Amino acid sequence: MQNKQAVNIKGIRDGLLITLGEGEWPELESALYQMLEERAGFLNGARVALDVGNHILRAAEVGVLRDRFSEKGIALWAVLSNSPVTEKNAQALGLATRIHTPRPERTVRSLDTNLGGETAILVHRTIRSGFKISHNGHVVVIGDVNPGGEIYAGGSVVVWGRLKGMVHAGMDGNEKAVVCAMEMDPMQLRIAGYTLTLPPRRGKPEPEMVSIQDGRVVTETWKAKVR
Repeated sequence: MQNKQAVNIKGIRDGLLITLGEGEWPELESALYQMLEERAGFLNGARVALDVGNHILRAAEVGVLRDRFSEKGIALWAVLSNSPVTEKNAQALGLATRIHTPRPERTVRSLDTNLGGETAILVHRTIRSGFKISHNGHVVVIGDVNPGGEIYAGGSVVVWGRLKGMVHAGMDGNEKAVVCAMEMDPMQLRIAGYTLTLPPRRGKPEPEMVSIQDGRVVTETWKAKVR
């Protein structure tokens, strides 16, 4: 495998993004370290996010990567992966697993009565255990989110059904994100950097909205509001 095929580097808003290609992990790891040697001067002092694709890395392997980068004067601040195992191990070492994706600039028109929207995906199915949805914008689910199902969104999450799985809204630090569900009973609920604990349910389930207001968790009945 040629190094040019194995390792790609480009600039992003938060520093540099290094993306590894397909292949066996030992070969990719070797190509990565060779690139760090060859471009030591350019990379010294840089903040780097590393995309390892589908590779499943143990916590010890992620720790070795972080240490090797540090030895070269490079701050490895994020590890991106399609593997939940790799993401979990990276998070356990204090590394981010998402990077900010800028939204397209909006064109503002004077006296325009059309209401603009934001990026979202619509999923018309039940999210069962073992399934995960990840999107930089909002996520709307028409169906239930079962225990073991996971949703990660850069914006808000709306579940037109029962929320019993795991949701992380505002995963890039957006504290204005909200989570709405017809029945709110999640295994885990996070908004931005907050892990939320909901009060015990009393009475018949009803639609609810959870948000962060002035640094505290607010749970309220989900009703349409005219602004």
